[in-house]
Amino acid sequence: MPGTGADETSRSDRVPAGITDMQPRRWMPPQDAISADELEAIHLASLQVLEEIGLDVLDAEARAILVAAGAEASAGTPRIRFDRGLVLDAVRHAPATFTMHARNPARHVRFGGDWLAFAVMGSAPNCSDLERGRRPGTRADFQDLVRLGQAFDVLHLSGGYPVEPIDLHPRIRHLDATADFIRLTDKVFPVYSLGAERNRDGIEMVRIARGIDTATLEREPSIMTIINSSSPLRLDAPMAQGIIEMARHNQVVVMTPFTLAGAMAPVTLAGALVEQNAEALAGIALAQIVRPGAPVMYGGFTSNVDMKSGAPAFGTPEYMKATLIGGQLARRYAIPYRSSNTCAANAVDAQAAYESVFSLWSVVMGGASFVKHAAGWMEGGLTCSFEKLVLDVELLEIVAGLLATGGTPTPPRVGLAARTDGPDLVRRAQRIWKETLAAYQPPPLDPAIAEELDAFIARRKEAGGVRTDY
Repeated sequence: MPGTGADETSRSDRVPAGITDMQPRRWMPPQDAISADELEAIHLASLQVLEEIGLDVLDAEARAILVAAGAEASAGTPRIRFDRGLVLDAVRHAPATFTMHARNPARHVRFGGDWLAFAVMGSAPNCSDLERGRRPGTRADFQDLVRLGQAFDVLHLSGGYPVEPIDLHPRIRHLDATADFIRLTDKVFPVYSLGAERNRDGIEMVRIARGIDTATLEREPSIMTIINSSSPLRLDAPMAQGIIEMARHNQVVVMTPFTLAGAMAPVTLAGALVEQNAEALAGIALAQIVRPGAPVMYGGFTSNVDMKSGAPAFGTPEYMKATLIGGQLARRYAIPYRSSNTCAANAVDAQAAYESVFSLWSVVMGGASFVKHAAGWMEGGLTCSFEKLVLDVELLEIVAGLLATGGTPTPPRVGLAARTDGPDLVRRAQRIWKETLAAYQPPPLDPAIAEELDAFIARRKEAGGVRTDY
């Protein structure tokens, strides 16, 4: 069996240059939810799925890469079947730990081993706050949420657009949104895999932002993408292109099947995890075939649906079990693990708090390294809430305090629970995010870099942006 993913060197030896003490690290071992033979049964069943059923790969280049490596294509269909030896040989090349490089070296982020990294919520179509209510996202909302992500040190990176800025045209949205990330935060951030052009633009923009050449960027991963397979057992063209482009440039691929038991996955937790593992291994294998050693993460997002309504459910016992077992699988392959802080609540209330607490408990005990959607998630992912972001920051600071040396909690910096300016917690959270935005100062950006960035964006806009016909 491959290693556990833990680095055997001392903790002090493993601190990368530039990383400060802002990033927490686990001092307790991760929790195993199932036995070694049960874990092996899921592992073997997922390999059997890839060998006998296979995966529909909808991108011709990706199919050609896989076939050239030894996978089997089905004539007249996009179905690819994977020999288990091919998959395991490829996955073994994935690094157990790596560093993402921010334009501010103090904001570099380490993944794998005992490191944790918390990210602002990503990819919500809506946002909400007490005054303006629930609404589709705009660029102004997007920018404010990026500013909040910059302001709270317990948030180490952006995991996606906190809310989709739908007032920006889809052909050029990624250019303006990426520019906002560069100008408003000095933390690492993602690019969406919605066609290879967006990946290439994001990679070039982060190179400009860091003021480095292409060779240095390829030595120092600086941008990530989240890859969601179209469960069950399908990898669509934009996602496959994202894996290929990012791996070619040695940038980070977070391979995350979205397997909801009872919907796009078997209703049993074991069956859903077999599907998750098969899809994750296939995507990770593609990245390693393209470029052995390219940084990847094993993403787990298995939960269940309400069997009466069909609505996704989060913060449930099933989600917690799946998160713990997903961590075991990631450790089996010695790959950093991505999970999420989620809830299904429609208001910032007790349900939102306790489901998030249970999600965070399973994330930490499951050994997750990258916690996506760590702050702001509401309504099963449909909304990023300004007040919930503050509540989650408080929760994350409590977790970080628990993980401080010796396990001694430190006082939460946001101070939501300690405030005495009214009994209503949600209104206290509103006052905190407003005060934080009022005090926000953008991180410095070299004028020459800003000028080069503006020129690149202008050229890409003049060329018409990117395709939208996927």
